[in-house]
Amino acid sequence: MYIVENYFLAIVFCFITMLCWGSWGNTQKLAAKSWRYELYYWDYVIGIVLLSLVVGLTLGSVGTEGRSFITDLSQVSSANFWSAFLGGVIFNAANILLSTAISLSGMSVAFPVGVGLALVLGVFVNYFSTPKGDPSMLFAGVALIVIAIVLNGIAAGKASQGSEESNKNRKGILIAVLAGVLMSLFYRFVASAMDLENLTQPLAGMATPYSALFIFSLGILGSNFIFNTLVMKYPFVGKPVSYKEYFKGKISTHLVGILGGVIWGVGTALSYISAGKAGPAISYALGQGAPMIAALWGVFIWKEFKGGSKTINRLLTLMFILFILGLTLIVVAGMD
Repeated sequence: MYIVENYFLAIVFCFITMLCWGSWGNTQKLAAKSWRYELYYWDYVIGIVLLSLVVGLTLGSVGTEGRSFITDLSQVSSANFWSAFLGGVIFNAANILLSTAISLSGMSVAFPVGVGLALVLGVFVNYFSTPKGDPSMLFAGVALIVIAIVLNGIAAGKASQGSEESNKNRKGILIAVLAGVLMSLFYRFVASAMDLENLTQPLAGMATPYSALFIFSLGILGSNFIFNTLVMKYPFVGKPVSYKEYFKGKISTHLVGILGGVIWGVGTALSYISAGKAGPAISYALGQGAPMIAALWGVFIWKEFKGGSKTINRLLTLMFILFILGLTLIVVAGMD
């Protein structure tokens, strides 16, 4: 299987992860023009599963180091299998809530609040489970990102103040907070199923990043029949939707959702692959810098703060600056 051998390349992969995790939401925005997000989400999940399988059969099966994808998958212990699977279940619950928040408040609000909070809480969970990197710099970077999240929330509040969208926006923020809390927990379960300290000769019963990603995707797919079915029947906003409506969708619409899952899956695959060299806390934290990318899309492409006051624009500018500084400190924290 392919293994990352140096820290710099691991960081490059983590930045690509950040771009992917911050960009998949664009496909939901595109599909929303004619497609409810609950229906979009089925295609999104299919995209993740397909991507994890393709990556496993290609990168996970080349070279002479480590175990090949099929061989590794067949020897994963039940405890590690269910740990990675549970990570997928937890992620799916969080991501469905995040998709709801995007539909209510937009990318530039839902991502910084939800995924930003997941970053902060997740760094603590992952660092204390597997300490790696300079803690003072790592947590200083996290602190800056916390301030950036707060500034984004203030900007969102000012933008919707006194408008009919105010209650809708507030509901989206609350759902994003819940999504963030859940999302901070999933990565640890997946990471604990992998032998990140010795990828060339992983311990028997433990998973490589490739098999862990596939098992994780199965957790997402399996839980989606419960979580997304419930959201379809009891939506946060709007009328219930049915599976009949899903199968009536155009192929082009389905492909947009699958593309969203593939984009997210590429980022996740690179995050898992690089975690052995960068460490789970830093790999997770950099990937969760996605709110900055999503906010850029939301502000400059989707114009979600169009017509905002100078104060709102200053808050957003400061948010971007603090996110960049925080991510820089997180990168430096992992350097030897």
